[in-house]
Amino acid sequence: MKTTLKNKKKKIKVSNVVITIALICVSLIAIFPFYWMVLNSLKLPNEIFKTPVDIFTFHLSLDSYISVFLAQNGMLWRAYLNSLIISTTLTIGTLFTSSLAAYAFAKLRFKGKNGIYALFIATLMIPGQVTILPLFMVFAKIGWTDTFLPLIIPGIFINTYGVFMLRQFMVSIPNELLEAAEIDGCGYFRKYLHIILPLCKPALIILGLFTFIGSWNNYFGQLIYLSSPDKMTIALFIASLKDTHANGVQWGMIMAATTLSIIPISIVYLKSQKYFVQGIATTGIK
Repeated sequence: MKTTLKNKKKKIKVSNVVITIALICVSLIAIFPFYWMVLNSLKLPNEIFKTPVDIFTFHLSLDSYISVFLAQNGMLWRAYLNSLIISTTLTIGTLFTSSLAAYAFAKLRFKGKNGIYALFIATLMIPGQVTILPLFMVFAKIGWTDTFLPLIIPGIFINTYGVFMLRQFMVSIPNELLEAAEIDGCGYFRKYLHIILPLCKPALIILGLFTFIGSWNNYFGQLIYLSSPDKMTIALFIASLKDTHANGVQWGMIMAATTLSIIPISIVYLKSQKYFVQGIATTGIK
């Protein structure tokens, strides 16, 4: 009996070691592109494409970062600010409207609710590229082009995935809580504000994270609607670095700008990391 237990413990230890090694290998593979980006941003321009490839080097320089900060008369800070304005406004607005719509579909009773929700969810099957031209024509007609509005307003009022995710989370909240609050005199909005939102905090944080990252990296939409230099975002700024030098593409500057661009996303992700798995995996409350 003791021998059997010892053999089982050895097998468990061996399996744990194998799993740990496998996870370390996968993590290194996932981290390597970021390491390569940061390393090339610190290399001298003539060493980036040197053969054989130098994965480890101590000949580091901040020249690429200095060039990025000075590029286009210091437009990096303006691009940062524009991206933050767009992403933050869109995220806050999306959380508010999506949570309200999800609350209505999950907890309120009204005629045709299921049919309206089915039609609403069906819009997930429509690719965004299909609607980009009609939307551009509409926004051009009302004078919204070359402003931040086309990048903010549609996302605030129509976020099907956000409504779907929050509704699935809200459905698991016991109706007894809302009934008790109603007996105490709470109306629809007070129940939403004081009961639904606190219980949906993990899901709201994850939706906010997805929305912020998606808006920050939305190069295609920003390229379509923005044209003025003072409206340039960080994604457009990085793309513009390809055409700023007559000697060819300055990959060191591009790598440096890209490294700087992921700092806000990394901060937002690290701050909300503890809610990430909980917000996706949780389907009920304790």
